[in-house]
Amino acid sequence: MPGVINMDELTDVDKAKMERDQKKIEVKLERWLTSKCCTEFMEAVQAGVEDDTLVKGIAEDKNPFKELKGGCVVC
Repeated sequence: MPGVINMDELTDVDKAKMERDQKKIEVKLERWLTSKCCTEFMEAVQAGVEDDTLVKGIAEDKNPFKELKGGCVVC
């Protein structure tokens, strides 16, 4: 995996080559209509709502962030 690229250190030609390479990748991606994507996304979310912790919450006995009785003791 390449390291971080400092864009300020690149020449205009290098920046243009990077942009060209990115466009070549993007043009190969399959494109979908937003309306189709939104419909499929909503269906997927609604299908998993029963198991979604963000919707139904965390069971009290499984909540790692619940307040402990007696508070905190520092030794």
